[in-house]
Amino acid sequence: MNNQTSKKTIENSIGENDQLQNAVGTKPHLRLILPSDGDLYESSLGFMRSCGLNVVRPNARRYTAVIPSLPGVEVLFQRTADITQKVEEGSAELGLTGLDRLLEYRNDEKQVVPLIEDLSFGRCEFVLAVPESWLDVTSVADLADLALEFHQDGKQLRIANKYPRLLQRYLFARGINYFTLVPASGTLEAAPAAGYADLIADLTATGATMRENGLKTLEEGTVLVSQACLIGNPELLSASPSRLKLARSIVELMEANLRAEPYYRLTANVQGASPEEVSASILSRPDLAGLRGPTVARVYNVEEQDWHSVSLLVKKDKLLEAVDHLRGCGAIDIAASQLSYLFDEHSQAYHNLFEREA
Repeated sequence: MNNQTSKKTIENSIGENDQLQNAVGTKPHLRLILPSDGDLYESSLGFMRSCGLNVVRPNARRYTAVIPSLPGVEVLFQRTADITQKVEEGSAELGLTGLDRLLEYRNDEKQVVPLIEDLSFGRCEFVLAVPESWLDVTSVADLADLALEFHQDGKQLRIANKYPRLLQRYLFARGINYFTLVPASGTLEAAPAAGYADLIADLTATGATMRENGLKTLEEGTVLVSQACLIGNPELLSASPSRLKLARSIVELMEANLRAEPYYRLTANVQGASPEEVSASILSRPDLAGLRGPTVARVYNVEEQDWHSVSLLVKKDKLLEAVDHLRGCGAIDIAASQLSYLFDEHSQAYHNLFEREA
C-alpha cells in the first residue's frame, strides 16, 4: 500500500468515525439491536427506513450504526438468535427480532417484553411435519396416538427441532408426553430420511421445501405463527427520561407507519349547494366514505361559491372503487396519496410498557 492510498484510507475512516460520533454523541442514550444475519437483516433496514428511521451504517463490517433523525440512538447489529438475550441482560434497551426467538430464548418475562408483537414482515409458521408415507397420521391427535403406541413398544418418537422450549410446551398442552427432542441447527427436512429423527418441527413460510422433501404438515400442527417484533427492557427504559423519550419516538413512528400502511388519502373538489348536501352524497356508500367519514370544507372562489373540498381515508383495495364513487358524486381534481403515518389517540406500545411495570 503506498502512502497516498494509506492516507486516503485513514481519512475515510476518520470521516466515518466523525459521522458516527456526531450522530450518537460521546455516550448514546439508547441502544437498539437489529439482526445482522438472515432474512430479517434487509427487511429490518427496509422497515426502519419506511418509518423515517433510516439507519446509517458506513460499511458492512461495522457492527454499529446511527439513526441521523434520532441523535442519541446507537444501533447495534447482532445475530438474530442473540438479540433476546442481549436485551434481557441489559446490553440494549430495544431490539428487533422474531417472535419465535423471543418466546424460545426469553428467561425473565419482566426483563424483556414485546412492545410491538407484529411488525408485518418476517412472517413464518413453526409447524410439525411428518413423512408423507405416514398415511394414517394427518393430525396432532393422530400423532398423540402414535406417540402412545411407540411408548407401549418401549420406544419414543424422535422430533428434530430448533426450539425445544416452545415445542415441549405445545406437545404437553396437547397430551403428548412421550417423545424425544433431537436438537438440530442445520437443515431439518432431511432428518427423517437420514434416520436420526422420525419427524420434524421447523419454521416454514410456504411449506414448499417440506413438500419437496417428502414431508407433510399436520392438521392443527402449527406451534406458533411468528413474525418480526420489537422488544424492550422495561427496567432500562424506565431508568432514564431521555431513554424513554427516544423509545417513545421509535415506537410512535413504527406504530403510526404500520397503521397507515393499508390506507390512501383521497382529496377532491365536489360541487354542491352545502357541505351537508355533499356529505350526504358521499355517505350514500358508507363503505367508500372514509375511515371516519368524509371531511368537507367550502372552497372559496370569487367566481363560483358552490364547490367543496372533500378529504377521506380509504383502504388500498377500495381505492379505485372510491375514486369511481367520488366521480359519481360529481368530483373533479381527485388526488390520491399514500400515508406515511397514521397516529392514534395514544401509543399502545408505549402504554403497554407502563402497564407491564404496574
